[in-house]
Amino acid sequence: MKINEVEALAGIPKKNIRFYEEQGLLSPRRNAENGYRDYGDEEVQILRRIKVLRKLGVPIEEIRQMFSGTHTVADGMRRHLISLERERRNLEQSIALCQELQGKDIPVEQLDTQWLLSRMEELEKGGTSFRNQQAQDVRVSYIAPVIVTVLMVALMVALSALILWAYCTDPEDAPPLWFLFVLIGILAAVGIGVILALLQRIREIGKGEMDDARHY
Repeated sequence: MKINEVEALAGIPKKNIRFYEEQGLLSPRRNAENGYRDYGDEEVQILRRIKVLRKLGVPIEEIRQMFSGTHTVADGMRRHLISLERERRNLEQSIALCQELQGKDIPVEQLDTQWLLSRMEELEKGGTSFRNQQAQDVRVSYIAPVIVTVLMVALMVALSALILWAYCTDPEDAPPLWFLFVLIGILAAVGIGVILALLQRIREIGKGEMDDARHY
């Protein structure tokens, strides 16, 4: 079978199938004639087992241990249940705090943040972990400056290449060589400046969000 057929039978996207192959969970045969992957019913069954376990939230490494025979399903579930119980306790603590705040029915300006943060820190010392959305906010904050930097650097490189190409094409009518070096140097300086600005921005985002988030 081709991967499109396996995708339809197992209900798993091709991207995931490739990922499971990279993780060593799936080893399809190779067609001797064209070298393409040749999937069979065994691979479909393996993918369905993976799908069930992943839907339950079982980590890839735990699934690998089960497939290798190091752990049985019972062993894997026993270990996974410990993780789920921990998550449930964390959710129960978060729900309790949210319900308490709901009962106050106050504007955000009247929120006693000092008391709440102290309470949360005490709970964290007891093993509670609160969901922190700031890490995701930070990843989103990085996207725009990184894209702008990549585009600017690509533009500087393209302009430098165009200048060199023009000089090599018609060196007699081209400006002096020293002028070209100065021009390319300016473009390189702009590119380096943009990269440095990105690094500075990343440091600012890290200090403003990431470092503080560890104490929340």
